[in-house]
Amino acid sequence: MQSLSTLELAYCAVVLVVSYALRGSTGFGGFVAMPLMALVLPMKLLVPVWTLLTIASSITIVGKERRHVGVIDIARMAPGCLLGIGIGLAFFKSLDSEMLARGFGALVIGYGVYSLWAATRAPSRWHGAPRTVATVAGTLGGIVGTVFGNMASLAFAVYFDALKINKERFRATMSAMMLMLSLVRGVGYYAVGEFEWQAVIVFALSLPPMLLGIFIGDRVHANISDLAFKRMVCAVLIASGVPLMIK
Repeated sequence: MQSLSTLELAYCAVVLVVSYALRGSTGFGGFVAMPLMALVLPMKLLVPVWTLLTIASSITIVGKERRHVGVIDIARMAPGCLLGIGIGLAFFKSLDSEMLARGFGALVIGYGVYSLWAATRAPSRWHGAPRTVATVAGTLGGIVGTVFGNMASLAFAVYFDALKINKERFRATMSAMMLMLSLVRGVGYYAVGEFEWQAVIVFALSLPPMLLGIFIGDRVHANISDLAFKRMVCAVLIASGVPLMIK
């Protein structure tokens, strides 16, 4: 952190405010900040920091919408998540920051391209056994969330989309799932010695702009269609993933 310039610190603050304003207003967008901040901070540091930020932001959302949380949905996904966290911790301990950055870059580019393509097609309805889909989505979410400190919501979204749940249940259950995953993952990071004081300091500095973003998002209604918003996020993911691949 001491090596960051004033301009880089201001950049990180703006990224946090804007991305969490998106999450606060739409329930989506917080994860966009991580690849953008990885341009100036190492992934190895950002991963545990994002675990703490996810816990804080999820508590904010779940606290207001707890009545919409789908407890059965969480129970179905929990065993797979725990398995995925164990696998993810093994990968996280053995990889360095450069490998993590490149892997994350490939992930966000791939998802961005796929989602951009999917946004141009008519939505399809996928029928699958809820327990099977929940196990697969939970395991993938546990692995991705632990290795990259983020993006687990993408795997969870596949499951929720298959169930065709309403917006309120989707937002509340997603936040509750991310809260549970982050708490367990945080214990895992601590157990393998990845929670250092520098990560706590970065989290403390990131908390005010994150909370400001949530505050703004709760009071601002987006004047953009769902399709245009989805395409915008996909474009940001693709654009932010390219520098990570060559970092």
